[in-house]
Amino acid sequence: MQVQETSSCSPEERIDEKCRSDLRAGRCSCDEGGLFCLLSVWRLKNLSRMNKNETAELNRRDFLKGSSFATLMTMLGGVELITRAPLHAADLATLVPFQLKCAVIGLGNWGREIIATLSRLKTAQLVAVCDTYPASLKRAANSAPNAKGLDDYRKILDDKEVQAVVIATPTHQHREIAIAALQAGKHVYCEAPLIEDAKAIALAAKAARKQVFQAGLQTRSDPQRRFLLDFIRAGASGKAVKAHAQWHKKQSWRMTSPNPARERELNWRLSNETSLGLVGEIGIHQIDALSWFLNGRPVSVNGFGSIMQWKDGRDVPDTVEAVFEYPGGAHLLYECTLANSFDADYEMLYGTDAAIMMRGNKAWMFKEVDSPLLGWEVYARKDQFYKETGIALIANATKLTNLTEKATDEAAYTTKPLYFALESFLINVNAVSSAVEDFSATFDVNDKAALEKYISEVKLQPAAGYQEGFEATALAIKANEAVVNGQKAVLPKEWFELA
Repeated sequence: MQVQETSSCSPEERIDEKCRSDLRAGRCSCDEGGLFCLLSVWRLKNLSRMNKNETAELNRRDFLKGSSFATLMTMLGGVELITRAPLHAADLATLVPFQLKCAVIGLGNWGREIIATLSRLKTAQLVAVCDTYPASLKRAANSAPNAKGLDDYRKILDDKEVQAVVIATPTHQHREIAIAALQAGKHVYCEAPLIEDAKAIALAAKAARKQVFQAGLQTRSDPQRRFLLDFIRAGASGKAVKAHAQWHKKQSWRMTSPNPARERELNWRLSNETSLGLVGEIGIHQIDALSWFLNGRPVSVNGFGSIMQWKDGRDVPDTVEAVFEYPGGAHLLYECTLANSFDADYEMLYGTDAAIMMRGNKAWMFKEVDSPLLGWEVYARKDQFYKETGIALIANATKLTNLTEKATDEAAYTTKPLYFALESFLINVNAVSSAVEDFSATFDVNDKAALEKYISEVKLQPAAGYQEGFEATALAIKANEAVVNGQKAVLPKEWFELA
């Protein structure tokens, strides 16, 4: 079989039925044996078939960045290849192993950011956008000229062509749309927080066995944060003693419109009736990330909040603080203000051996003088912070990760977390859909227990599922209650459980 740079299978289409049986067996039945099918074999063997207990961490990005054809042949069981010319990772990156038809519901600022991100993902084909406001639809048409513009999300759910929907509406509208989308058989990506009644969405997602539900907790899919998670869990910072996160930006959070009714709709964040406040609408991402690193759920939260700057009729505080207590005595202090921009946003984790600071897609470790020598830090990049020296924590800068790349090369982590989150969503949708299709072709589709077990063995990309989305939202709800009431809220473990 010869490998060519052009494939006899169209990259714009999924694997056709003609090739399916051979692909499952590790063969290509195309006339010339296209490279597209070669990647498809790899996907079928490693995304749809890999047991969840296997230790190999394979994904398309890793494959494109670091794999050789010798490695690929090992995965395929030693199929002999004859190449006409050297093939580089850049050649593979131009291929599209699958493409999903997607729709975006909610076309505000964040919805337009999602559209822009999907346009960069070759595995996404944006076929529809939806918003109830005509001006928003018109703006979206410039970014997604090939997508249908609709003013009713139910039209998207009725469209059999749409496979997945991304929900970016105001928080209080998530419940109705997300549950309806799941019941319509769509795969769902729903922005966080889910909704006041997050449990209803989570239970609907749990019941939808054949579909992917992903909550918009983007850092869960960010490779830099996942690198840090392994780094921290390995004990590099010692015993965790406390954490701190902040978000500072002087802005009113108020939006304007010549239409008074539209202006009220736009400013849903400023009313306690429709908003979870700063701690829920902004803080949920940082609080979830640090709880993830601390590997625990808080047992209580104290909250404080005031309107210090923007006295314009709102009842949502513009400056808040929340103190979360974790099992073992560690505390997380979260603070957020719309009245001052100094020091922007970051997260800190303090351990007995080192403190770790995270700013955007970068991180540094500040070691204690009595901390043990790890070895690799001798070669790592150092940055000065006033009187402190920070050791740059870059995934390829330590001996814990790939040493074939330059330690100063940060290109892999200049992409925003939203990109990685949507990329994971699309890959997981394709993997689960393929597994359901394979199961249906081989087994009894009415055997729900067997189907669920079959899907559970699919190797998925890192992402926040319905359970993580529910827990993060449940915590945000209680934290906002503590802020609004100015008192302590106890968080029993039952609060985080789905019935």
